[in-house]
Amino acid sequence: MGDLRLIRTDSEHVDFRMLVALLDLDLVIRDGEDHSFYTQFNQIDSIKEVVIAYQKRLPVACGAIKPFSSTAAEVKRMFVHPDYRNKGIAAKVLHELENRATELGFDACVLETGKRQPEAIALYQKVGYHIISNYGQYIGVDNSVCMTKPLSAKP
Repeated sequence: MGDLRLIRTDSEHVDFRMLVALLDLDLVIRDGEDHSFYTQFNQIDSIKEVVIAYQKRLPVACGAIKPFSSTAAEVKRMFVHPDYRNKGIAAKVLHELENRATELGFDACVLETGKRQPEAIALYQKVGYHIISNYGQYIGVDNSVCMTKPLSAKP
């Protein structure tokens, strides 16, 4: 994993759009009938804060943040290509997104994932996220799991 490289970009980047297309294909299978509900909240137009991970020049993972409130950023579109999972890449992408959120003045990150994504829930808990009551459009959605993590202030 020594040649893993992270870049910051925005949602217009072709590699981000390609990885998100793969993510959506995966979610169609996982979410089944619920997929169309989630799709409306996962549009990527005009997301300004994106991280893409490259392994030997291949785009292998991505994630994004967008403002959620005046104090929190929402983590969106986290994905690692299946061939590159279980190598710590998602945690590195997430850490870079958290660093960016801190730079932008946010005190916390929030996110929503699904009960049908146990590996995502495990990752988020491993890096310090904890489950909270479902927020916003996810209130009352049985498959949704909402989480938050306080961000440490810059030294």
